[in-house]
Amino acid sequence: MAELIRDVTIIGGGPAGLYSAFYSGLRGMDARLIEAREELGGKVCLFREKMIWDAGGQPPLQGETFRRQLIEQGKTFAPEVLTSTKIIAIRKNSQGLFEAQDHLGRVHLSKAIIMANGGGIVTPQKLRLQGAAVAEMDNLHYTMPSLATFTGKTVLISGGGDAAVDWADELSGIAAKVILVHRRDNFCAHEAQVEKVKRSGTDILLNVAIHRLLADGAKTRIEMVELKDTETGAFTRVEVDDVVVSHGYERDAALEFGAGSEPLRKDGHFFQGGADAATSVPGIFAAGDCLSYAGKVNLLVGAFQDAVNAVNRAKTYVEPDAHDRGMVSSHNERFKERNRTLIRQLADGVKAEG
Repeated sequence: MAELIRDVTIIGGGPAGLYSAFYSGLRGMDARLIEAREELGGKVCLFREKMIWDAGGQPPLQGETFRRQLIEQGKTFAPEVLTSTKIIAIRKNSQGLFEAQDHLGRVHLSKAIIMANGGGIVTPQKLRLQGAAVAEMDNLHYTMPSLATFTGKTVLISGGGDAAVDWADELSGIAAKVILVHRRDNFCAHEAQVEKVKRSGTDILLNVAIHRLLADGAKTRIEMVELKDTETGAFTRVEVDDVVVSHGYERDAALEFGAGSEPLRKDGHFFQGGADAATSVPGIFAAGDCLSYAGKVNLLVGAFQDAVNAVNRAKTYVEPDAHDRGMVSSHNERFKERNRTLIRQLADGVKAEG
């Protein structure tokens, strides 16, 4: 079966990519969204339990709720969505189409490309310990699951950055005991959060690192953690219910471009562009963390603005006679029938409550 030619292929399924998919549909573009990870949401997947306060028009909401809403919005116009699909090369063929080749050798054709791949494929750094496959332990966590999971438990957190300190703060008052260990003599997290954790009753152990995980008989759960003092070499053991590891992230940003198809970069990774989301290569645009320009807003709201600009530029690249920007949703024909349906549903809800 011949590969479908889409108007635009969006590389990356985080906030910038999902909003690009939504806005592409709003502008009548046939979009394909490709994400390397198993699930959509990008970095939001790493802080599902965190409260997000700085998204416009949204009351404070948890990361997981925000992620689900982004996905629902991104799929409004039924784009083609591919997950667990890593793009390894992008080139332009003799017909002027972009070819995005994935790790399975498949080639995805489109008239334009929107890069929304953030800092690359982000994976939490795993513990590097000798012995059993510690990654298989049921109570070893590299991202924070539901906070309720830790209610009344003894939780050891390893790490000295913002995420580790924030998790210790989040768990104070939920877990029965929180132990925060860091291999150095001071934290690299924001000092205000460090002071907050120090006052929370968290047990803080500095110059200490995880040396060994001691499992139960079935080798499925950690029962005890052996710690090593990085200065004296002395060992101590602590009983735990759960272990949370926050040692930073590994990034896979490997991506090849064909001759004449690679945009200019900044600092070896970021696409050097403008506030209009254009890169140095016609037909390739960028949005979100992977895009650099003067005045860049490195917040979620900035990713949405980048996405709108990238889609508008992609639209005029694919259709030169198209308007350079989309209509507001209240005037857009694509929402007319949907708006009528929603108004009817709201009216029916009011009647039911009355």
